[in-house]
Amino acid sequence: MSVLRLATAGNVDDGKSTLIGRLLVDSRAVLEDQLLAARQASARRGSGGLDLSLFTDGLRAEREQGITIDVAYRYFATARRKFVIADCPGHFQYTRNMITGVSTADAAVILVDATKDLQEQTRRHCFVASLLRVPHLVLCVNKMDLVGCSEDAFRKVRAQLDVLMRGLELMDYAVIPISALAGDNVVEPSPRMHWYKGRCLLDHLESLEPPCVSRPAPLRLPVQGVIFPRGGGTRGYMGILACGTVKEGDEVVVLPQGARTRVAAVQLGGRALSPVRSPVSLTIHLADELDVSRGDMLASPSDPPVVAAEFDAQLFWLAAAPLELRRKYVIRHNTAEGSAVVLSVDHKLDVSSMGRIAVGGGVALNEFASVRIRASRPLCHDSYRGNRATGCFILIDEATNATLAAGMIL
Repeated sequence: MSVLRLATAGNVDDGKSTLIGRLLVDSRAVLEDQLLAARQASARRGSGGLDLSLFTDGLRAEREQGITIDVAYRYFATARRKFVIADCPGHFQYTRNMITGVSTADAAVILVDATKDLQEQTRRHCFVASLLRVPHLVLCVNKMDLVGCSEDAFRKVRAQLDVLMRGLELMDYAVIPISALAGDNVVEPSPRMHWYKGRCLLDHLESLEPPCVSRPAPLRLPVQGVIFPRGGGTRGYMGILACGTVKEGDEVVVLPQGARTRVAAVQLGGRALSPVRSPVSLTIHLADELDVSRGDMLASPSDPPVVAAEFDAQLFWLAAAPLELRRKYVIRHNTAEGSAVVLSVDHKLDVSSMGRIAVGGGVALNEFASVRIRASRPLCHDSYRGNRATGCFILIDEATNATLAAGMIL
């Protein structure tokens, strides 16, 4: 059964947490004692019914304010698929939290309020989803019950969304009218919106293919560790198969050194298995004894990654202190780690207007910038546009070990 990673986003009070609660309750993913506790908490808060947001708003401050601050992760499964949901915050000042949730998502579900015109934060969230190259976008026009489940009201919002989408580089998107509170078109089709002929939300999510299935990428295995077997035998190279497939007999290239060899065996959980498809943790044994260590990469020789220490990237700054040019940072790219400096900043991206702006004032918290970076060692990378798994990195403060920025290689 395949796993689909989802991220939800939207403006404050657009109903993100309520929607996830509806998915969990209606798909029977909530235990009876959890359901009872939520009903009791709803009664104490005077909600007048079951407050579905309680199943995701786990922080005490969130419960008191009725908003989402941090990213809350929830898991559920249907007969067709497993889901991992990241409920992202709506406030602009928590954009870095949203980046965390969306960066690993196979699909993003963005809620839009049917009772309002398109909000600036909705534009921001769609722009961020396009920058992070989320393969599938689902735009849920929520609170349709407050506009009488009107087709005209839905068409008005849909027209605004279509204009927005034409200006973004999104690979796939769908627009679905729902009511998270009432359950219309979430798990079951709504009889109140008989004019809508598309799939309900859960049915649509079950139909989406993760990118590793719909757009298979060439072999990329960043080496995480080396096993030296007792009593002889070949060394094993452990790691997460980031993308592609691998089987016994495949030719691979070891980067950055460039030596070629063949796969002698593939082991999964101590058992020999072949072929294996990403994403999965495995151990590979090679036909030749080569100098391979943590941070190296096993890749497809017919379609290898770029090996370079200097490259252009889009940087999202996560720290309160601004970016400093030519200051030494720690760079972590897959399993490779070293030092790096930002040589220059070409321009910044305005998340509101979706245009370029001058660098004046430096790069601050929650800002995107196009930069030139030089690392202390060559990195085996692809462009983020072509391969999300090997096209991303983070910058870390040497002194505090705090993550300062997330980057996407151009």
